Amino acid sequence: MLVDAMKDNGSSADSGYPGPSTVPVPPYGPNLTRSKIFDILSFGAKGDGVCDDSDAFLAAWKAACKVPGATLEIPSEFKFLIKPITLQGPCMPQLVLQIDGILLAPPEVGSWPISSLFQWLNFKWVQNFTIQGTGTVDGQGPQWWTVSSLYYTQAMRFYASYNVTVRDIKIVNSPQCHLKFDNSRGIRVDNINISSPENSPNTDGIHLQNTQEVEIQHSDIGCGDDCVSIQTGCSNIYIHHNNCGPGHGISLGSLGKDRSVGCISDIAVEKISVQNTLAGVRIKTWQGGIGSVKNVSFSNIQVSNVKFPIIIDQYYCDKHFCKNQTGAVAISGVKYNQIIGTYSVQPIYLACSEDIPCTDVDLIDIQLKPSRRYGGLHQGLCWNSYGISKAPLVPSSIDYCLRRDSGSIVKRIARFLEHVC
Repeated sequence: MLVDAMKDNGSSADSGYPGPSTVPVPPYGPNLTRSKIFDILSFGAKGDGVCDDSDAFLAAWKAACKVPGATLEIPSEFKFLIKPITLQGPCMPQLVLQIDGILLAPPEVGSWPISSLFQWLNFKWVQNFTIQGTGTVDGQGPQWWTVSSLYYTQAMRFYASYNVTVRDIKIVNSPQCHLKFDNSRGIRVDNINISSPENSPNTDGIHLQNTQEVEIQHSDIGCGDDCVSIQTGCSNIYIHHNNCGPGHGISLGSLGKDRSVGCISDIAVEKISVQNTLAGVRIKTWQGGIGSVKNVSFSNIQVSNVKFPIIIDQYYCDKHFCKNQTGAVAISGVKYNQIIGTYSVQPIYLACSEDIPCTDVDLIDIQLKPSRRYGGLHQGLCWNSYGISKAPLVPSSIDYCLRRDSGSIVKRIARFLEHVC
């Protein structure tokens, strides 16, 4: 499994993946010359945070895109107001967007074109591409948060892109999702900072959809929704050495809404610190969905004042009422190992489907104590989940959370999984 190879070798997710490049690769040396540096100021940008610098940004992008090993510079000590824009490839290899200054989104919802309400900085068909720097991408989201139910807007979105690295920058106050990867492969996120208020609605930190071979590491993510959201079509995801909070934790799903197909596999989340969040690590699916979640591990997770450190919810509903439905996204092969710390409401919540129970679930070395501030419930909720538990287990009731299976349930689910995803 690729996730294991990444963990064992210490390599990033984008190593060795060539991507379907349509651009020839001419020979060029490793030393960057001034002819390969494209400063946005040289293309007419004002950098005062008031004038619209979108045309200058696009012109600099198009010029840098044609040169192997080029760097597009967003210089420090300047603020650049950029309207919704699509930065399109394929480009020559090893293009770098160096953000040392500040990129500002238009703060007024009404100033965005109707056709561009879903993404601000939209990267499309880019390959062998890096975003890095000491600067900030500021979505100026407060006005958006009052109308969040009307739109789903991303600050930075990558679509159909390959071998992409995002490192060192700050992304703050997105209208909604801060950083999204869609239909992409070979993604590395390293040492970034994502920040928006706890009460900012739907402001996921990093959102993955139909994306494979991803590594997210050494980053600080605090927002009003999931720190990392993993959606259908994702596999071979390795998330490690990150801080999460505030927010809703690390989430797989939601999957299966309106009887849709949802498929996630081969996910490893480890060495994560989660503080003051709704959830720690969770899987959420709708009733009536189709598909599977399999081969998932959560290990060495430190939680502090987290409401629900461990969640599997196959009855997910984001409204006041959702009607009961038969069928469910199957959940199998989920390992929880060394989930340690404090909770404020309930230590564990496993609500599995009556039709398709959760199978092959491991609870190993789970040590969760009520936080001093709230106390919470000592008893977890455990429903229709099968697997094994191993000490130490705190509270001790966790030992009774999982049903033992004679093999018939697992075999039935295994047969079911053969026909989905």
